[in-house]
Amino acid sequence: MDSITQAVLGAALQGTVLGRIQGRRSLIYGAALATVPDLDVVIRYADPVSQMTYHRGFSHSIFVLTSLALLLAWLVNRLGRTRWPDKGYTLPRLFLAFWLVLVTHPILDAFTVYGTQLFWPLAFTPLSWAAVFIIDPVYTVPLLAAVLYATCKGLKGRAVQVLSLALVFSTAYLGFGLAGRIAAEQRFQLALEQQGIQASEVRAVPIAFNSLVWRVLAKTPDGFYYEGISSSFDREPPEMQRLPLNLVARDTLHDAPLLERLRWFTGDWLRYDVIDDQLVVTDLRMGIPGNYTFRFNMAHRDSQGQWVADTPSRWVGSGVGAMLNNGDLALIWRRILEQRPPLPLAAWSER
Repeated sequence: MDSITQAVLGAALQGTVLGRIQGRRSLIYGAALATVPDLDVVIRYADPVSQMTYHRGFSHSIFVLTSLALLLAWLVNRLGRTRWPDKGYTLPRLFLAFWLVLVTHPILDAFTVYGTQLFWPLAFTPLSWAAVFIIDPVYTVPLLAAVLYATCKGLKGRAVQVLSLALVFSTAYLGFGLAGRIAAEQRFQLALEQQGIQASEVRAVPIAFNSLVWRVLAKTPDGFYYEGISSSFDREPPEMQRLPLNLVARDTLHDAPLLERLRWFTGDWLRYDVIDDQLVVTDLRMGIPGNYTFRFNMAHRDSQGQWVADTPSRWVGSGVGAMLNNGDLALIWRRILEQRPPLPLAAWSER
């Protein structure tokens, strides 16, 4: 998730475990330590596909972070015995605090749709539970309020209880989002079956800063996919559209290493489009119809009509802010409670 959310989560965790020993400094230390896994963004790769698929890699591995937590706990415990013998530091307590702060970062990331390599270097498909949007104020604001309260009042008395309650609420909210995703997938699957459509795979993802309205994708064996919108308050079948994956275009890049890596990273939720003799590959998981966050130029057709693989580049118009254009956000928020009129999926896709 976003850096502010990760920082306040780390602050709340370290404040809860070490607040009575470190005081307000535990909030600062926890916030700083929680951002460590995202330091991999300073690494620059040769192309945007590599940049995307190597992010949330080794620095988000529970194996790497557990080792780092153990090392930090040993160092602080050794330093504490000589410099602050009266503080009450113990190795198990330090390890618990550092481990929680570090490991909850990638676990929280895994609750978004992007993809997190929790078990690096094992080559599992990155985990993407898609229970919350990458920015969700319902998750972040209670943690932020609790950390601000503890900052003002100090880590005595009720402050630790407030931090603990905020952590319980935020964890329950992740469970709520996960349940909402499963329900959205079931509603969509049922709507397809009522039309006699058999889906080989169904995937729901949250959109627009909430866990109430979902964009649902369903692949069919004939090389098409359905894309629709489902809200937790719906009483009618979700609106949807049928679109081609264009898998024939994918075959022009058969066994291209970066394409195979992108397929692995996204769980193969990709669409292929030929646009002005360019092969554009779209990650269908993030964005809205017609405005996807990650689109890449992967190949071009030469003067002989042959396809030539290119060093991937970002397709013009894609980006993390794409879904906020043209009043789409207001329509999405209205869609949470109002199913009519349906969202203009076809119009969005055509643009």
